[in-house]
Amino acid sequence: MAFQLSPGVNVSEIDLTTVIPSVATSTGAFAGPFNWGPCGVVTTISDEVRLVDTFGKPDSVNYEYWFSAANFLAYGNNLKIVRATPGGANNATANGGALVIRNEDDWTDNHSGYADGAYGGWAAKFPGALGNSLKVSVADLGTFATWPYRSQFNANTGTSSYVASRGGANDEVHIVVVDEDGLWSGTAGTVLEKYAFVSKASDAKDDSGNSNYYKNVISNKSKYVWWVAHPATANLSSGTAWGSTANASAFKTTTANVEYSFSNGADGSVGSSQITSGWDLFKNAEAVDVSLLVTGTGNSTIATHVISNVAETRKDCVAFISPEKADVVDNAGTEATDVTAFRDALTSSSYAVIDSGYKYQYDKYNDVYRWIPLNGDIAGLCVRTDNERDPWFSPGGMNRGQIKNVIKLAWNPTKAERDTLYLKGINPVVSFPGEGTVLYGDKTMLAKPSAFDRINVRRLFITIEKAIARAARFSLFEFNDQFTRAQFVALVEPYLRDVQGRRGITDFRVVCDDTNNTAEIIDRNEFVGDIYIKPARSINFIQLNFVAVRTGVSFNEVVGSV
Repeated sequence: MAFQLSPGVNVSEIDLTTVIPSVATSTGAFAGPFNWGPCGVVTTISDEVRLVDTFGKPDSVNYEYWFSAANFLAYGNNLKIVRATPGGANNATANGGALVIRNEDDWTDNHSGYADGAYGGWAAKFPGALGNSLKVSVADLGTFATWPYRSQFNANTGTSSYVASRGGANDEVHIVVVDEDGLWSGTAGTVLEKYAFVSKASDAKDDSGNSNYYKNVISNKSKYVWWVAHPATANLSSGTAWGSTANASAFKTTTANVEYSFSNGADGSVGSSQITSGWDLFKNAEAVDVSLLVTGTGNSTIATHVISNVAETRKDCVAFISPEKADVVDNAGTEATDVTAFRDALTSSSYAVIDSGYKYQYDKYNDVYRWIPLNGDIAGLCVRTDNERDPWFSPGGMNRGQIKNVIKLAWNPTKAERDTLYLKGINPVVSFPGEGTVLYGDKTMLAKPSAFDRINVRRLFITIEKAIARAARFSLFEFNDQFTRAQFVALVEPYLRDVQGRRGITDFRVVCDDTNNTAEIIDRNEFVGDIYIKPARSINFIQLNFVAVRTGVSFNEVVGSV
């Protein structure tokens, strides 16, 4: 009990209900080039609609990456994406000035308060030529009567109740964001967003108590633009400057229609170095929880970086790799040689999986067919396996290995070619007439013979290691005595029995006692738990023996003798 200095009753609670937590095993990670969206930050995407909404549509440059991400989302609903920051990219601005705002933090830290008139007061939300299609138009009571967009609003602006109650006037303003060239909506001049009765006062609040300051409202809500400065004074009447507080402020009003057509947005270029820098945001396992790394287009530099610097560093996720397009597309006769050469150039790792190529699928956004690498689909099969069974089941085969959205394969390996691939740890993807396209292997890229050369075993250990490690943190700073060790064993054994009951392991043993927690271990403030696992193995080879016997022979005489 706790020490007390005077007589009394002390009540305390001791929580011994710690359990092994569930851990995420279906979360994907991806880094690649896009023509819109935040750069250099991790963004969670749940489906293809959200992918388009956040990062734009695929184009002739980024389609392999784009559809790799989209194909993963066809199986799962949790993909963390980093848009690689392109070199030479610009945000479109209202006066065509050169400006780069990569993401929200960049805007907040570096671009949220320029002098009046800088960049025309507005910039596209993200770098890219798409921003050149945007226009912002502003009106208040000084110009509303002649404003081209007045029909979008119910009434003219005036003075908000918040500002009026503080002795101010003329703070309300209407703002529209327009798709001037039609690149967003397909129709030039479409109003994309409108903001009614927002305020010029920096401290203004709406009826719900939220900020109604036009800078904050648009910068927080708009999908298309950032505020960067107030209108130039040449376009305003005399009065109090925009951005002042409400108290006794009679704000300046517009003297002419204020419209800003954006220009100078540029896509820039993205190479391997920018993409690997994007992948570096996933290095820290404590900061970002991911399990399946979708690498996109076949590229040995990117594949090596993701395997060595992300998967092998974290040791709680698996990288999915495809060979180069040239190895399998329009390369009849040498596919097996070229694909194995690509694999041989990569490192050996149980935290990586390589497939045999590319598939042909329809790009509805551009009305063309594209060759797309399969690694997004193979990672997606692991999500399907998690949803239908458990991570320790194999994602390959007829039951769980069916691949979606396949017109045809660039290369459909024969049995002899599959034998060559499998010896190298390359998982064939095969189309069977009338049976679909199937992942026909479940090997990792570990070169040496081991239980960890199978996807299901690697993912089994990732799952149980992550779960038990999280639970073990609650033993930190406790005493290394018989009670704590017994508590740890009692925590781990029920969890492993559950995994065993769900066919993940065939047997296990947990040792945490004075045999492995010796006096020397205890004196070094350490704690040791040894967990022995016999993983369940997937069937890769089936032998069927059909034996013909004479009519008069008893089966008991021949069974076991063949």
